[in-house]
Amino acid sequence: MKIFIKKYWLIILILLIGAFMRLYRIDQYMTFLGDEGRDSIIVRNLLVHADPILIGPGTSVGGMYLGPLYYYFMAPFLLFSGFSPVGPAVGVALLGVITIYLIFIVGRDFFNKTAGFVAAFLFAISPTVITFSHSSWNPNIMPFFALLTVYTIWKVYKYKQYKYLILSAISFAFVLQSHYLGVLLLPVLFLFWLISTVPWKYTTVSILVFGFLMSPLLIFDIRHDWMNSKALYKFITVREEVVSINPLNSISRVYPLLMQVNSSMLAAKTEPLGQIASISIILFLVLIPFRNKKMLILWFASGIIGLSLYKQNIYDHYFGFLFPVPFLLIGVILQKIYESKYRIFSILFFSILVFVNLLNNPFRNYPNNQLQRAKNVSSKVLEIAGSKPFNLAVLAERNYEDGYRYFMEVANAQVMHADRWDQKTIVDTLMVICEMSEDKCDPTHSPKAEVANFGWSKIEDKWIVDGVIIYKLIHSK
Repeated sequence: MKIFIKKYWLIILILLIGAFMRLYRIDQYMTFLGDEGRDSIIVRNLLVHADPILIGPGTSVGGMYLGPLYYYFMAPFLLFSGFSPVGPAVGVALLGVITIYLIFIVGRDFFNKTAGFVAAFLFAISPTVITFSHSSWNPNIMPFFALLTVYTIWKVYKYKQYKYLILSAISFAFVLQSHYLGVLLLPVLFLFWLISTVPWKYTTVSILVFGFLMSPLLIFDIRHDWMNSKALYKFITVREEVVSINPLNSISRVYPLLMQVNSSMLAAKTEPLGQIASISIILFLVLIPFRNKKMLILWFASGIIGLSLYKQNIYDHYFGFLFPVPFLLIGVILQKIYESKYRIFSILFFSILVFVNLLNNPFRNYPNNQLQRAKNVSSKVLEIAGSKPFNLAVLAERNYEDGYRYFMEVANAQVMHADRWDQKTIVDTLMVICEMSEDKCDPTHSPKAEVANFGWSKIEDKWIVDGVIIYKLIHSK
């Protein structure tokens, strides 16, 4: 044991730091809103009612659905945590720690140990990465599977270890079912498969495995008149306001996107530092020869150029398939400079990056306590409703019912979804949870379907729990 610790003490320390950053008070810092509640409801139905899942979450743009692999990833963590939503969040955090180790392995194998250590440590303390590593959300697992996809196809190319192509296919299926922008990894996967001259038996098995993992989406489409395929076709061919048809119009977006990625990942959104990192990476890629340069250039370029074709706002979670690249590049840059006569600049830049990332650590902010608030508000609603069925509505700027509904369903409450075409779904009481200030809450006149479908109503009483207003509405005569 002593020999093991002596040999691996640095990566063990990095992993412990990364684990602390992701697991510390995770129940208080994790995101738990409508999307997380919806996912928990679906996975609980799988576990409790054996209700099979053929599709995953819907996309915010395009009206498409992802595959269900993330839900199956969630299932054991939700089960073993006693149906607490903290379980899946811990699962994502643990996968985040494994990602740190994988970044070290890739950095070591692509370059050397020093580059691997630097990349892994900066990944472990990056505020953006930490934020996406302590909540249960489908894009949050993409960095691990994207890195595993690239690493395994590199194994196929470099060492002719063709069995890794199967693992690459599995990883790529997880990437695509985490977020459809993961398709931008396809150029890397295809090109290195092409030049690796893989025997057809390995290619065939890999395609069959990939097809099996993607098959629930196909089954869903067959059963629902090709709904997903039609939405995808429309998204690609019709929605010109979302995707640019002319790549030349997107050239001006390439450098700003590069800046956004590097600033978010490496510099804790400190733009001047992100600018320095971006210029350093560009100069390094253009001027300095190093091992596996082509693979990293292709990975980074296909991602940035692909994203530049997207006309809408680009959010940090869209970069999930690119998360590891800036860290690997900055790791080898700092390693190369450290081994030159300009060692002091490497130490100085690394120190600044560490300082800025620690200064902006998410734990310096007060925890959001979204999970506990959802529990407390749900408990109060159940206390008010007693054992009677009720309709439910949430009035909020960025939230909806399922975050609260999950705890109500766990408690076996009769939460009815009001459908104006089916009077059996509309009962005597509507519980309205308003997360806005009272002057913005107008539960009796809200145009939201859950309120409007209830019909004419009046406020019978109201309560305030954790800054949230709960209204009890009944039908007006």
